[in-house]
Amino acid sequence: MHGAQPHHPVAPQWTSLVRAALALAVIVCGLSLRWFGFPLGLPAFVVKYGGSLLWATMVFLLVGVMLPRLARTQIAAIAVVIAVVVEFSRLVHTPWLDAFRLTMAGALLLGLIFSLWNLVAYAVGIVLGIGIDRLVATHLTKSYSAS
Repeated sequence: MHGAQPHHPVAPQWTSLVRAALALAVIVCGLSLRWFGFPLGLPAFVVKYGGSLLWATMVFLLVGVMLPRLARTQIAAIAVVIAVVVEFSRLVHTPWLDAFRLTMAGALLLGLIFSLWNLVAYAVGIVLGIGIDRLVATHLTKSYSAS
């Protein structure tokens, strides 16, 4: 967790564990939004792009799990590349890829339809991930310093 380095840095393993827990919470929120958003009467815009936003937040956090020593800006850059590649991959159609996209896992991981608006949602989601990560890191650093 780069940026302004704390006097008592949090161990990378602990950082990865916390980010993994946050990613799991984001996954639960995203799946809940997709499964219960329409029955709860949420607008289609909120369900569609809220899911995309949370997907990108998850990507940011998972990149941070795998590469805990990178600065948030580096993690964000990798997450942006992943999001752009996944979005533009929707323009590629092969029988095996289209078949995978029709599964629940394929639809959730890769999506079905290309949309430039998804890129906007992804950008907001990655910024959200940065904010969550910074907030939690600040809290962990304060907790670590107090002990």
